[in-house]
Amino acid sequence: MTRFIRGITFLATLLLLLPVLGACSGEQPEATETGSSATTEEKADAGIASKPERRAGEPLDTIARVGDQVITFRDINTMINSAAIVGLSMPELGSPERDTVRITLLDKLISANLLYLDALDKGVDKNPEYQQAVESFRDAILANLYRSKVLVGEVEVSDEDVEAFYKQNISAETELSDELKAGIEASIRKNRVKERTSTMRERLREGHKSVIKVSDLDPGDDQVRSDDDVLAELDGEPITWGEARPSLQRAHTMKSTPARIEALEGIIDARLMSQKAKQAGLEQDPVFMARFNEFSKTRLINIHRGQLVESWDPSDEEIKAYYESNKDRIIVKEVRKVQMLVVGTEEEADALKKQIEANEITFHKAVADYSIIADAKKTLGQIGWVNEGSGFAELDKETFLLDAGEIGGPVKSPAGWHLVRVLDQRDALYTDINDEETFKKTRRMYLDEKLNQYVIDLRKNKFPIEVEEEMISRLSQQEIDWYQEMLEKAQKSPDEVLEQIQKLQKGGG
Repeated sequence: MTRFIRGITFLATLLLLLPVLGACSGEQPEATETGSSATTEEKADAGIASKPERRAGEPLDTIARVGDQVITFRDINTMINSAAIVGLSMPELGSPERDTVRITLLDKLISANLLYLDALDKGVDKNPEYQQAVESFRDAILANLYRSKVLVGEVEVSDEDVEAFYKQNISAETELSDELKAGIEASIRKNRVKERTSTMRERLREGHKSVIKVSDLDPGDDQVRSDDDVLAELDGEPITWGEARPSLQRAHTMKSTPARIEALEGIIDARLMSQKAKQAGLEQDPVFMARFNEFSKTRLINIHRGQLVESWDPSDEEIKAYYESNKDRIIVKEVRKVQMLVVGTEEEADALKKQIEANEITFHKAVADYSIIADAKKTLGQIGWVNEGSGFAELDKETFLLDAGEIGGPVKSPAGWHLVRVLDQRDALYTDINDEETFKKTRRMYLDEKLNQYVIDLRKNKFPIEVEEEMISRLSQQEIDWYQEMLEKAQKSPDEVLEQIQKLQKGGG
């Protein structure tokens, strides 16, 4: 069982390491003329250049460009493989589903980059809300980075440490196995981290002066506080109610003044750690830069998207007109869950219907014994949920006149004579624009369509797009080849593979 679990863990680790393949697998194929089936005219209409050129300094696994923004194969793989973390299915390597997901995600990234560039062009990055959000995120990430890298730091555990712990705390009769060594190492590391954490505030604040200025932090007085009210100071610099409010109005800090004072102490710690992180040059740390750039970009896109949607704000008349023009897309048609018996003659169908209604035979038994449909014994005539208007006209009409539990027919179709039984039914939805939920759905669709058209216009008229389809194909195959190689190596030399995985995880070649 342990070996099986380790095998599953190994496979999962390989899949989750695929995003770093482009950065760690050595030389990548050079971009060549694309082998797309799309015509030059079609690409031009979509605003996509057909012969992209490699730019100096860009990642080797670049597969697309939007203006000056680069999209890499690694970006797409990270998005695909993160699906497993949130409980979604991870497309199998080499499967059409994985290729479809990859292209879908690439399209989404292109659209996101278009909105990002448009936001910059329109000066949305000067928005105070955006700047405050970015600054708060920067300080929070820098504080955490300083805490982990400097105040706690890398905790090394030597073989001698493990041996000493073993001799002092574990019976000599117990074998010092690899699993036990790993457990001892984890325990030692945990204790050392705990020790360093316990003295963290004292070490952090050495040489600095901080003071909590407000003794009365009763939540009942929050409504009369001004954002400029000073609650604390660090080296003479104020910490105001406006800055502290998010932390002080959380559930656990609304209960008592001591809890709020401790929250203020935490804000002081965070400000100090952020300041010291900047002094230590941690703003150049690759981990910080990656997370900060991702947040800044995503936040700007979301603010820009929200502003666009707010600016369109359609009237009720526009929404109703849109509904009338798009009823087929908005209305969810009535559906019936159907079971069907098909025989060769009308007389046989009539006779069976009478037996079923007289409880002489069940509908299931009749299907299993008499239906002329090939897989009837397997399905027992259940064909699932069907939409009105989706089947043979006369049969469809009969089906949607029945209530749940009723049997209809006989009805003739090219397949034979049918008896129909409705097992369950779901009423149509969004049939009245005056209904609140229908109106909300219609408005949402209207705005989504408006946004999609806005992005299409950006594609065609504002920012150049280049897609290296040949590179996508080559890297997809390279991904499959690498994965297969790792699986084969794992059968022959697990230690070698584990060593390579560790190098990849640390960012090595």
